[in-house]
Amino acid sequence: MTAAVTTDTDVKIIDCDTHIIEPYDLWTSRVSPKYRDQVPRVRWDESKQQDVWYMPDRPLMAAAAGAAMAGWRQYPPNRPPRMADADPATYDVAERLKRMDDYGIWAQVLYPNIAGFGGGLYATMPDANLRLEATRAYNDWLVEYTGVAPERFVMNCSVPFWDVPEAVEEIRRCHALGHRGILFSSHPNKFGQPYIADIHWDPIWEVCAELEMPVNFHIGGSGVEDFGVNYEGNGASVNYAISSSLMFMSNANALVDTIFSGICDRYPTLKFVSVESGVGWVPFQLEAMDWQWQATGLHEQLPKRLLPSEYFKRQFYTTFWFERGTLASSIEQLGADRILFETDFPHPTSMSPGPASPAIRPDTYIHEAMGFLPADVRRKILHDNAAELYKVG
Repeated sequence: MTAAVTTDTDVKIIDCDTHIIEPYDLWTSRVSPKYRDQVPRVRWDESKQQDVWYMPDRPLMAAAAGAAMAGWRQYPPNRPPRMADADPATYDVAERLKRMDDYGIWAQVLYPNIAGFGGGLYATMPDANLRLEATRAYNDWLVEYTGVAPERFVMNCSVPFWDVPEAVEEIRRCHALGHRGILFSSHPNKFGQPYIADIHWDPIWEVCAELEMPVNFHIGGSGVEDFGVNYEGNGASVNYAISSSLMFMSNANALVDTIFSGICDRYPTLKFVSVESGVGWVPFQLEAMDWQWQATGLHEQLPKRLLPSEYFKRQFYTTFWFERGTLASSIEQLGADRILFETDFPHPTSMSPGPASPAIRPDTYIHEAMGFLPADVRRKILHDNAAELYKVG
């Protein structure tokens, strides 16, 4: 639809974590009529003075446009009360493409909001057919949304993880529709399912390895935990800052469980992505894993296994955006091959300048924070790694 966007490094930048702001009728217009009063839908909340998602009568988020924070005039947890109050680039695909061009972004990898980053909301629906219909409705809508410029977007499908055979079938169906990865919860046990380390999940890992579809663990993919304390005064802001700060490292268990459980050993070509988690903590986590692997004698009990850090460098990727102080050392310790760039558009922590954000434009950040890197390293991080992983130009 539009010409390739380049920076001073002449790289077609792939933004590996952005979010879709779901339209109010996504599910009500796509599921069977008998289910329409049971799926997420929006109504005005007079007491809160904002549009709110409900399912069916339980509020799901503080505001229907709560994730559309790019450029918003107030600090979080304040947010646009209606979709119409948000920047159109947060929800309108044509406007999003214009913003991508302006920021120097060639392609974006897309993640959801309402149903959870791991699709956990679907698992709470009471009817099995409804759960599957609602999951497929989202996956099909993504195809519609990206259809105007499919070469500019990477779709990751939600999977009905509560039914492994159905999940395998849906992954195959979505792959045929153009989805390039899957969303998965790092804590499926929170939804009454086996732990991520259980061989119960092997059919899903097997089909993803076969189809070369990476497994994406987005932070908060098992529900947003309240890490904060009920402070007085500016308590809401403090709690929000605490929760957001700690959530970045909540993917540590996905990294540890996936590697220690032997999944990487059984499926050596399967790729995993730790999304919106940053990169600075990863070297320490890997060093700790290697230490414990040897300190507990696992290197002798399982002599054919690699060190945990070696599995990471073979099969894992992690994303970063605003980091500066930890970036150079992380690249040096991890190597450039497993690091991906993101903007988190249009979330509160995204690289979206505004009156209530310390963010700077992505192209400015790349110039300032990554300008010291050799051109081939920048190219890997900004394009080549993601292009190979998601099979995008």
